[in-house]
Amino acid sequence: MSMLGTGWKLHGDGRSVRPGEVVAPQERLAWPLTIGIGLQHVVAMFGSTFLVPILTHMPPATTLFFSGIGTVLFLLITRGRVPSYLGSSFAFIAPILASQQQFGVAGALGGVVAAGIVLALVGAVVQAFGAHWINVVMPPVVTGSIVALIGLNLAPSAKQNFVAAPITAFVTLLAIILASVLFRGILGRLSILIGVVVGYLVAIARGEVNFSGVGSAAWIGLPHFQTPAFHVGVLGLFVPVVLVLVAENVGHVKSVAAMTGQNLDGVAGRALIADGIATTLAGFGGGSGTTTYAENIGVMAATKVYSTAAYWVAGLCALALSFSPKFGELIATVPAGVLGGAATMLYGMIGVLGVKIWVQGRVNFSNQINITTAAVALIVGVADYTWNVGQLGFAGIALGSAAALLIYHGMTGLARWRGTVREPESESV
Repeated sequence: MSMLGTGWKLHGDGRSVRPGEVVAPQERLAWPLTIGIGLQHVVAMFGSTFLVPILTHMPPATTLFFSGIGTVLFLLITRGRVPSYLGSSFAFIAPILASQQQFGVAGALGGVVAAGIVLALVGAVVQAFGAHWINVVMPPVVTGSIVALIGLNLAPSAKQNFVAAPITAFVTLLAIILASVLFRGILGRLSILIGVVVGYLVAIARGEVNFSGVGSAAWIGLPHFQTPAFHVGVLGLFVPVVLVLVAENVGHVKSVAAMTGQNLDGVAGRALIADGIATTLAGFGGGSGTTTYAENIGVMAATKVYSTAAYWVAGLCALALSFSPKFGELIATVPAGVLGGAATMLYGMIGVLGVKIWVQGRVNFSNQINITTAAVALIVGVADYTWNVGQLGFAGIALGSAAALLIYHGMTGLARWRGTVREPESESV
């Protein structure tokens, strides 16, 4: 395999995958099939990737541009060993919305850049010293608490959009729920996208969609780029996001390793570095922060095709679509009601993902340290506690994340010193 990770070998006859076999990252099917699977990856990432810029009032085409660029960079930096698509990270929604109120879009982009740089530095440390220390610093009770509070912190934003057009929002939410149980395979995994399309059609029928910007937009043109502005006050909002991105990336690398039967621990640091660089570039140009996408991992699990060639197709296709201003304007017409219905599901899913991390980590909540860590962090994050120190402001996500880390490690240290905690941290199998 080449240093760029593009020296794929043809899998079998290139036309099929036998039962019990998988197409490895270093392999590919015939190009027509590979292109088809790559386009399927574009569809899989589409709904979630576009929801983030729409919810945060940022240009969708620009976000798509940096999503494509980020995916290509990820494949190059990991040398084609980790098949993954870099889409918009939901973890950035809350800090972007909060920072826009005080520092505008440019200030929010500065926060995205800061998060990207920190993530790349963490990746460099992981690559040098291994990923085992991440589990020591961020055990499941801490990681789950941080992920949960980020999702639940966004609940007021979901309600605001929902009440703006409750009928459309309800239909959108209902369509998402029904699509998730009525369809099999890839359609079932695209429930949010299907719900958004159904809700959008209802919004058109109700006269809630404004197409004025679509008609005047050109078919081909550059995305709208914007430079960031840097303020110390945004650091408290964005740095906690890095903890979520680390957990997502490492988790996805482990998932791909388990599905392909390959040991990918040696490239976990490269994956973090790649996502950090992609996020930094997005922040410098006006896009949203990126992360590896579970939706696309779901496509791989369904097709048994883990070829990075398909991700090259997906990344290049995303880049091509980003050069259509008319396409970007059309995406931007999604009205508040549709966003409210989708966000009700989406933000709740982020919160429940934190609970899933607890379950998978077998967190024992009979342990006083675990229950205290989660309890305080969740209330601080959901109620959006704030603390201002000069120009530096800390909101619920930052304070909740700090509380999870400080309470867990502080109580653990004191308990070991005093020998007072007898309940195990994790439940037995």
